[in-house]
Amino acid sequence: MELNGIKPAAGAKHAKRRVGRGIGSGLGKTAGRGHKGQKSRAGGFHKVGFEGGQMPLQRRLPKRGFKSHLLKYNAEVTLASLEQLGLAEVDVLALKQAGLVGQIAKVVKVIKSGELTKAVKLTGIGATAGAKAAIEAAGGSVA
Repeated sequence: MELNGIKPAAGAKHAKRRVGRGIGSGLGKTAGRGHKGQKSRAGGFHKVGFEGGQMPLQRRLPKRGFKSHLLKYNAEVTLASLEQLGLAEVDVLALKQAGLVGQIAKVVKVIKSGELTKAVKLTGIGATAGAKAAIEAAGGSVA
């Protein structure tokens, strides 16, 4: 193999479409833009969602719901992940170090998903009613 003999793989390169270069090219005259109208002209286009002055779809439909900006600080942990963690005492810092919750999490709650067999003491962490019952049944506590 020589440097001057290197070529791209077959089909990797294709000729750029050259428009407005005569009848023979098949893309002469209007250059694939059709006849007249705003879309045929240079610089003539409209913003996304514009419907020619008709009330746009995103404004015709009703507004619904909202997303709390505080949700990003909330995190949840499953019973199964507590089981895998294998610590006797769990707090928010331990969960952050284990990578189970995000670093910006402020409020952590345990949800009932999976099984828990080890006794786990939770400090500064909430739990749903079902999760609390499962933790206490395994000999742990929620503080």
